[in-house]
Amino acid sequence: MSRSGLKFLAVVLSLSIVAVLFARLDNLPRSLRKQVDGERAALVGARSQVQSARDEVNRDLQSEAVLFHSIPSTRQWPDRFTKSDGLLQSAARDMDELVRLEKQDRRKDRQRVESLLSEERGARANAVAEASGVHTEAAHWIDLKQHLPETLQEMERDHGVIHDYDFASVSAAVQKAETDWPEKKADLDARLAADRDLVSESDRLWESTAGARRQAASGNPANLDYGTLLGAADRLKSSAAELPAKAGELQSLSGQLYTSWDKLLVDMETRGIGTSKEYDQKIRTVKTRVADAAAKGGETSSEDRWGPVPRPTYEAMEKDLGMAIEHKPAGKYDSESERMAQPAGFAYMAPPGQGSNQYGYWEHRDGRDFWVFYGQYALMRDLLFNHDYRPLDRGEWDGYRNSRSRGQTYYGNDSGGQKYGTGSAATQQRYSGSSYAQSGGFRDSRFASKSGSYGGSQYATPSPREPGGSAPKTFGRNSSPAPPPARSFHPAPAPRSFHMPSGAGRRFGRH
Repeated sequence: MSRSGLKFLAVVLSLSIVAVLFARLDNLPRSLRKQVDGERAALVGARSQVQSARDEVNRDLQSEAVLFHSIPSTRQWPDRFTKSDGLLQSAARDMDELVRLEKQDRRKDRQRVESLLSEERGARANAVAEASGVHTEAAHWIDLKQHLPETLQEMERDHGVIHDYDFASVSAAVQKAETDWPEKKADLDARLAADRDLVSESDRLWESTAGARRQAASGNPANLDYGTLLGAADRLKSSAAELPAKAGELQSLSGQLYTSWDKLLVDMETRGIGTSKEYDQKIRTVKTRVADAAAKGGETSSEDRWGPVPRPTYEAMEKDLGMAIEHKPAGKYDSESERMAQPAGFAYMAPPGQGSNQYGYWEHRDGRDFWVFYGQYALMRDLLFNHDYRPLDRGEWDGYRNSRSRGQTYYGNDSGGQKYGTGSAATQQRYSGSSYAQSGGFRDSRFASKSGSYGGSQYATPSPREPGGSAPKTFGRNSSPAPPPARSFHPAPAPRSFHMPSGAGRRFGRH
């Protein structure tokens, strides 16, 4: 072949290779096509599971006709299986569309394929869950009947647990909380009454099934009302587990009223690059527990903890370094916390017209009004302001309240710039040793004004049952450990100056 022919062939081969490469780039990702194949098989399995559950339940309905005839919930089972069938049909339609898109194999359909996969998975899983729920319920009733002597014994134990429950401690906690926080009386009374109603309902069920229990114990099941007897057994078991949990929750809610807490954003850090970039925040939780509503002193503790956050959360809160991103005052439940960012410590100031509260007072000096924290709250103050408290004047209060009345975060004004938050010179000094500062965050960050709350934040309050958590986890070279545990000291009289000594891990209270 001539040299010109070889050149022509090389060009043709190069163009072919390029065409193949571009064709491959236009395909659906292999991992996505693999998911479609997996879901096709999973849908077949789901159909089999639903049918198997239906067949077993139908056999149970025939073999235990007397039992199930007396149980009202069995009337809903056909509708639940119909719902399961509908979900499977929806999943099948999604799968048909997925198969069509898989055959076309176009990259531009990737988002549509991902969306259909999510919908198909949800419908398939819900179909199986609905059918399995009916099957489990049927098996439960049969088990109670087949083990009737044991069921009767458990009924007696469960009723005893409920009937003999000691409300003394929870009643005392509720009574004290209602005295200290009268605005919570109606809610606490309603919760306590609901707990006591469980006892009354338990006694009613126990008495109403006396005849059925005697007949079952005699071994004469003829014409026995299984539905009433076994239904009562089920409700007693549920109440026996529910009552201690509800009473404990009520006691916890009463206790929450005596604690104020703040969650402060005290550090931020990014790691990695590109799509693998990770975002971390360090949150300081400062808690102060008081003995009663009017107490001028309390026990303060804090914990610093690093944790990962999604990029949108990190960026939305990047302006709020040093601020309280969540605040829960005394007299409120944890679920009633405020989630609009605010300057740390401002929530503890009294309205100037009021003059003072349990945390401090307004002092007039040189023609200006300044807020002063009582000495008993020196540790709380220092933790909130990172050991760099600067007296707050009346103008600060007015600006803070005006911003909050408009649903906006207050950042103050300092020579035309922010006085609080990441853009503040004071914040940059207070947190100069942070990972954020040492990585150049103060220099490079750009901030956009915003207002509103962090309702979707991972820092929303945990439930009372959530454990206290393990030792704080740290990220990065510049992370600092949590502060030392609290210790006791005798509080000094309230000082009449603006600069109070800082504390480190102390406990406050009257003696």
